Amino acid sequence: MRSAKGLSGKKGFIVAIDGPAGAGKTTTARLVAERLGFFHLDTGAMYRAITLKVIENNIDISNSQQLQLMLNKTRVDLKWQQDEMHILLDGRDVTERIRSPDVNKLVSLVSAIGIVRKRMVVEQRRLARNRNVVCEGRDIGSVVFPDAGLKIYLDCALAERARRRRAELKNGRLTLGAVKSNLAQRDHIDTSRAVSPLRRVPDAILVDTTHLTIEEQVALVCALVRRKLVIER
Repeated sequence: MRSAKGLSGKKGFIVAIDGPAGAGKTTTARLVAERLGFFHLDTGAMYRAITLKVIENNIDISNSQQLQLMLNKTRVDLKWQQDEMHILLDGRDVTERIRSPDVNKLVSLVSAIGIVRKRMVVEQRRLARNRNVVCEGRDIGSVVFPDAGLKIYLDCALAERARRRRAELKNGRLTLGAVKSNLAQRDHIDTSRAVSPLRRVPDAILVDTTHLTIEEQVALVCALVRRKLVIER
């Protein structure tokens, strides 16, 4: 199991990675955490877990009172078991279930709800407490961890993001145009929502991954972390 003590030799160094869907945030964050010995805080998986609970409990997401009651009784944990990340929803392992089509369909809408994001920020900060963390999402550097030790904004051309996402989905029935349209719609939702919209904060380092391989972008982010830690010593 990877160590959460991290490279810095001290507690609480946070690497915040933000960016649009398909830019490679999750894979990059996971591999950077693995190489540096940091804890990977997968916020996307946490929102998927909440979405699963909404589905399983037939919650009307337009009913804020009903949704809030559910959130008050919800706990999401991320735990490493046999070198694999497991997502626990109220103590139940839902690692596989949160990747189902019904969750995929609803997660964007659930993630955009203010009271859901507020609850998840509390959970994310709890999980990051006293840990060296690599965390990715859309409001990590702006809202969740505004005092993060290093903020990075991963960007990528829409056409390239669509190509990568289609290859990742391995669904021959989905055309490149359809995937591109879906990502463009997701970008619009993420950047225009009233609560915690996707944006690059002024102190975030821009990393354009359009022409980078995963290995190259992971190496670059690792180098940025190491340089930051050396400067702070």
